[in-house]
Amino acid sequence: MKTTTGSLLASMMFLEYFIWGAWYVTLGTYMATSLHATGVEIGTTYGALAIATMISPFFVGLVADRFFSAQKIMGVLHLLGAALLFLATKIENSGTFYWVILGYSLLYTPTIALSNSVAFSQMTDAGKQFPWIRVFGTLGWIVAGLLITKFDIAKSSYTFYMAAAVSVVLGLLSFVLPDTPPKARSTEASAAKALGTDAFVLFRQRSYTVFFIAAILVCIPLSFYYGFGNKFLDEIGFENATGKMTLGQVSEAVFILAIPFLFNRIGVKKMILVGMLAWILRYVFFSYGDVANNSWMLYAGIILHGICYDFFFVTGYMYTEKKAGAKIKNAAQGLFTFATYGVGMFIGTWYSGYVYDQHAVGDGSHNWTAIWHVPAYIAAGVLLYFIIFFKENRSQTLTAAQKG
Repeated sequence: MKTTTGSLLASMMFLEYFIWGAWYVTLGTYMATSLHATGVEIGTTYGALAIATMISPFFVGLVADRFFSAQKIMGVLHLLGAALLFLATKIENSGTFYWVILGYSLLYTPTIALSNSVAFSQMTDAGKQFPWIRVFGTLGWIVAGLLITKFDIAKSSYTFYMAAAVSVVLGLLSFVLPDTPPKARSTEASAAKALGTDAFVLFRQRSYTVFFIAAILVCIPLSFYYGFGNKFLDEIGFENATGKMTLGQVSEAVFILAIPFLFNRIGVKKMILVGMLAWILRYVFFSYGDVANNSWMLYAGIILHGICYDFFFVTGYMYTEKKAGAKIKNAAQGLFTFATYGVGMFIGTWYSGYVYDQHAVGDGSHNWTAIWHVPAYIAAGVLLYFIIFFKENRSQTLTAAQKG
């Protein structure tokens, strides 16, 4: 891959995730402060991205992959998205705001798959080259958080202005990215294929079915952190909360380097168990941490994000690919994403908002100890379920799908 091409792809990833990090992390804080939204309204708005995640495979599989160059449609989507991000700053009603965010999410989520397509199409060795390109996405998310902290705009609409401006930049940049022509025009298209139903064969294996259910359930505690982590830290007076939360992305980037090494040495079950234990520990730290005497617990809860995310979700994607094999790996990854970031997050975002509302104490603050106990108990329940029902030897990597 040429240096110029690599630089373009790195810039694309940086901007792609900068946009997401610019509005998503502080969305709950903004809605509670500026729109006076309830927890359910905040959770429902976060759930808009989950709905879009469930719909985007159909758009990418049935339309984008068949009729348009990936970089061109990505450019159009980001330019249209910039307009909706700008519109979001003019909305003062949380109900209307939801529909704007849903519309934006429907435009944004397909660009994640499209950006990956553009990157992979230019690589000669994706296994070695993609991580170095994708890490710029993590850097983009981190920089967005640091800028929000530097300019103290977490509670204001300026986060959306910033995301809109960068969306315009990426929209224009997309038209000069390497050409990635339609790749599936000659293949038969169907809604079932776009959803990844070819991968249903994996459910013949009890171990994968158990893992798949656990992956959906663990998205519920994940939603608590995404939806209300920033609001929690801000409410208890944790200074520069948004900037400090980027330590989670730093942790994610560091731990992801250890995944390939550990995956082959300790096995998928132990890695996923470590990830689940990290979820429980994170919420225990949040439950009892404070800015006076136990601020280290708050930092620890943030930094644990790397283990929480990498050891479960990154490991999960790798496990899914190994179980699926070459024939159905794309369908399997699509199905896994649909189930976790779609179905699981949709349930989790609503439920986390409900719990948030139930523990309001009347003066605009909340009983955060009780709130964080809920995802801790859920994570503990998923952990016990996984320990009891997941049975697989480390050497058991070939599946019926691979043999067929």
